[in-house]
Amino acid sequence: MIGATKIFALLGRSVDYSYSPLIHNCAFQLLGLPCHYTLFNISAPELVGDALRGAKALGMGGFSVTIPYKKTVVPFLDELSEEAASIQAVNTIVNENGRLVGYNTDIAGFAAPLLPHFERITGRTVSLFGAGGAALAAIKAFNQCIAPKEILLFVRDREKARRQLDESGYTSAIPVTILSQEQVDEVRECCLIVNATPLGTKGSNSSPLPLDRALLNQGQIVYDMVYNPLDTPLLLAAKRAGAATIPGIEMLIGQAEKAFRLWTGMPMPVNRVREELLQEIQHV
Repeated sequence: MIGATKIFALLGRSVDYSYSPLIHNCAFQLLGLPCHYTLFNISAPELVGDALRGAKALGMGGFSVTIPYKKTVVPFLDELSEEAASIQAVNTIVNENGRLVGYNTDIAGFAAPLLPHFERITGRTVSLFGAGGAALAAIKAFNQCIAPKEILLFVRDREKARRQLDESGYTSAIPVTILSQEQVDEVRECCLIVNATPLGTKGSNSSPLPLDRALLNQGQIVYDMVYNPLDTPLLLAAKRAGAATIPGIEMLIGQAEKAFRLWTGMPMPVNRVREELLQEIQHV
């Protein structure tokens, strides 16, 4: 007798570009699991609660959550993991027998590709663009794993960013200085630049770069959380400047592997999944 297929999905807005279905469906297939991963485009934040209540009623297995709903989903969940609660941002939801539990795998996923650069970053100033859930996950990861001297947080609206940090309830042991885009020249002396905004995402109509490419240099590491395209405008500019680069695809796979374990209790076959993903990207 064939049992029902367990459904998982990505919650976001205009997320048809996402590689998450390819990653998880590849892993499900390789392991022979009766599961399927799809996309749910939710057009407005006021619909998120309805979507989660419906998913619970339908017995869906769980979700990934992306921009702009990592904070929006929090009030509709039955429980948060310690890490998700610490920054009030969720990127993974598990349906545990009718209870929706929120986790944040972005923290570990963000840190993983930075660990080989530990000595270059520890005790030095880093910069971070954005103030949403992804940026909060990066701040948490810096505190847990990397320990830079200071984090320069570049945002469009300083008051809003401060409010978001305060509302998250998370206190960083590493000093976080909130700066406006007009102060972006400070980036020049940073050893690490992280883009935690959607700027540069495929199909986006906004500016493709969060900073002037003239501020990039060969002494830096540039990390773009955007993963589609693989070589974002920021990473291409960084390569031309001689900087080391970290593509968002590494964070995507890192956080997806941890979400996969939460959903299935099994390790994701990461190397095979990465091979399939890179083949797909090369053919697009």
